[in-house]
Amino acid sequence: EQEELFAPERSEPIRLPLDSEALFLVQRIRDEAHRFAITFHRVVRRRDTFASVLDGITGLGPVRRRALLRAFGSVESIRNASVDDLMTVRGITRPVAVAIKEML
Repeated sequence: EQEELFAPERSEPIRLPLDSEALFLVQRIRDEAHRFAITFHRVVRRRDTFASVLDGITGLGPVRRRALLRAFGSVESIRNASVDDLMTVRGITRPVAVAIKEML
C-alpha cells in the first residue's frame, strides 16, 4: 500500500510507501503544524473567553485582571462578588470595584 500526497503544482499525486522514511518525515511535519495551530487557537479562545468581558473596564489592566481571575476563578464569580469582596484583591480600589460591578 502507498500514501498519496497532493502538491499544488502537480496534477498527479506523489505516492510514498507506508514504511517510507520520507512519509514518516511528512507525517511528523504535519503533526507538528497541527499541534502548533491547535495550541494557538486554544490560547486565543481562552483569552477571548476570559479577558473580553473585563477588557473595557476603566482602571482594570492585564495585571489586575489576572489577579481577579486568580482570586475568584471565573468571570461569573467576579460578577457575583460584592464591591467589598472585589476590594480584597490587591490593586482593586473602590472606584475600580464599582466600575467592575457596573460593567458586569
